[in-house]
Amino acid sequence: MQAPASALSSYGPKRHLRERREELSSLSFSAFEALPQSPTLGAEIRGIDLAAPLDDATVKELRQALVEFKVIFFRDQDITTEQHVRVAGSFGDLEVHPFLPSNTDFPELVRFEKSPEQSGFENMWHSDVSWRLEPSLGSMLRCIEAPRVGGDTLFVDMVAAYKDLPDDVRERIEGMHAIHDFSHSFGVGMSEEKLQKFQQEYPPARHPVVRSHPETGEKILYVNRIFVSHLEGIPRDESDELIAVLCRQSSIPEFQMRLRWEKNSIAFWDNRSTQHYAASDYWPEVRIMERATVIGDRPF
Repeated sequence: MQAPASALSSYGPKRHLRERREELSSLSFSAFEALPQSPTLGAEIRGIDLAAPLDDATVKELRQALVEFKVIFFRDQDITTEQHVRVAGSFGDLEVHPFLPSNTDFPELVRFEKSPEQSGFENMWHSDVSWRLEPSLGSMLRCIEAPRVGGDTLFVDMVAAYKDLPDDVRERIEGMHAIHDFSHSFGVGMSEEKLQKFQQEYPPARHPVVRSHPETGEKILYVNRIFVSHLEGIPRDESDELIAVLCRQSSIPEFQMRLRWEKNSIAFWDNRSTQHYAASDYWPEVRIMERATVIGDRPF
C-alpha cells in the first residue's frame, strides 16, 4: 500500500534549515570562540573562565550567542555555587522555584540530586515554568556529578519546529492560546488545601500557541505536554488531538541537539525558543546538577 502524500511530505531534507545553518556558521565573537553543534542550535563556548568576573562587553556577546544559538555550553568550569549565581545573575534577576528543592545556601539554585533512592522524572519535552505568567528567559545548569554513561540532556529548536508545520496547521493555530497549569505536574500528590493555596498564587497562565521572541521577533511553537492543559476555544477532544500534533514536532531529530554531561560542564539555554528533555537512562547511578533560572517576561 502506498503511503499517503501527507506522510511522504515529511521525508527528505529539511530545506528551511539551510539558511539558519549558514547564518550560525558565519557568526564570530571577540571575547570567545563559539563552535556550532547542530544545524540550528547549540554552540560550545571556548576561551572563557566563568570563575572570573565577566565584563559588560563579554556578557553582551554571550547574550547574543545565547539568542542566536539558543543553547550555549561550557566545559571544564570548576566554579563555586556562589560564582554560579553570580554568572547567571549577569543576565537578569533570578527566580526562586516554589516547588523544586533548592541548594540550602542559595535559594536561587534548584538542586537535582538523583540516586538509587531518587530517580529522574524530567524525561519529557518541556519549557521550564511555562505555567508562570512571566516564564523564564533562560536557565544555566551546572553538572556537579555525572553518571558514567547516560543522563544526557536533549534540546530542540522550537523556531525550526514551527517552520516545519504544514501550512494548514500554522493557519489553524494562528492567534490561538494555550492554558499552562502546574496542577497536573507539580500539583500531583499535594493535599487539596495545599493545591488550592498554590493555585491562588500561581493561577493558570494563558499564553499564545505561537509566541514571538522578544529579541529577534521569530515565531516559536510554545506548547509542551507537561504544563499545557488545553487549547482555548475548541472542544477538549479536538484540543487533545491538536496538542499531540504540535508536541510531535519536538521529536524530530533534525531540530535537536544532544549534550553529554561531564563534571564541571555548564549549559545555558534560551527557554523562550527551546524545549529540553533530560534522558532518564542512568538509574541507579548518581547525577547531581544545579540550575539557576533568569526571570523572563510575558509571552506575546
